[in-house]
Amino acid sequence: MKKFYILSLILLVFGCGNNENKQPAKQDVIVDVEVVEIPALDLAQANNLAQLPLNCINTEYPNKLNQVIGSADDLKSPSELHPAFYGCFDWHSAVHGHWSLVSLLKQFPDLENRKEIEQKLLHNISKEKIENEILYFEGKHSKSFERTYGWAWLLKLAEELHTWDAEVARELESNLQPLTDLIVDKYVEFLPKLNYAIRVGEHTNTAFGMSFAYDYASTLDNEELAEIIENRAKHFYYDDQDCPLEWEPSGFDFLSPCLEEAALMKRVLEIEEFKVWVNDFLPELSDANFDWSVGEVSDRTDGKLVHLDGVNFSRAWSLNYVAKDLPEFNHLQNIANKHINQSLPSIVGDSYEGGHWLGSFAIYALNSVEK
Repeated sequence: MKKFYILSLILLVFGCGNNENKQPAKQDVIVDVEVVEIPALDLAQANNLAQLPLNCINTEYPNKLNQVIGSADDLKSPSELHPAFYGCFDWHSAVHGHWSLVSLLKQFPDLENRKEIEQKLLHNISKEKIENEILYFEGKHSKSFERTYGWAWLLKLAEELHTWDAEVARELESNLQPLTDLIVDKYVEFLPKLNYAIRVGEHTNTAFGMSFAYDYASTLDNEELAEIIENRAKHFYYDDQDCPLEWEPSGFDFLSPCLEEAALMKRVLEIEEFKVWVNDFLPELSDANFDWSVGEVSDRTDGKLVHLDGVNFSRAWSLNYVAKDLPEFNHLQNIANKHINQSLPSIVGDSYEGGHWLGSFAIYALNSVEK
């Protein structure tokens, strides 16, 4: 197992007079750190991971609708209720399953079954099917459907399509646009009403939902959405200190409440301001000795317990986001790599409980690794 040593260099402080005023140097502090393998998303890995969304975006059952039933008229099949995003067990997983395929096609022109994947995307994200998705959101009992986790992934899909230079992407983006606009409007309406942040490690986590929405707003130059997120993020989190990493993860977490918050504040604060903020919020991150145990899954067939694979991937992408362009946090990348390597070998060919969603988390985490 490879090791490396970080030498903490202590500057000598010289006095203004003779040598008697020199301060003695402290002894060097040697830190023994395990260097783990850097994971990479290459073509072979991309072909492997593409099988997960391919195997579920048109798989209707089993299905968790998360539906409020207003009358017998609402008792319809998943594909009738959600003609575009009915697969992968639930709506949000279907959305980010489509994101996964778009991301892989965009990065790897030689991806296996490329034409088949493009046709599946065009079939599902058609103008007519997106119009029907909008009808569901406009229903009396569906105003808060998928708030904000599914909303966040829908905007991440829209962002990925917008930044993909391909003819098929333009058609898909155009078809998706009415639903994208609806979700943006929902964010703009909802966030000012939310008086308190939701700080859990699952779907409703406010910081995660705002981070993906902010990425969309930044990429598409949506100043209104970006400004609302900046204001609400500072309102919720600016005075936070000493987030208790030792409390994480909870048994069902697939997001890190502390790190999702840190990654959001890195987005909305000026860099020097962020350095001061994160030192108060997570002071341990600046310590080269900092390490963090990975999440361990005890039963991969349990749909809740397998969430801990997700926490490994989401911790990784948040750690890498915090470390990006900040050399003093480079050591966090090694911890991120350790988390990815813990869960990546297990998800392909695994049970449907994890397979229907974990591919997206793995791809997003791998995309965050510094090339």
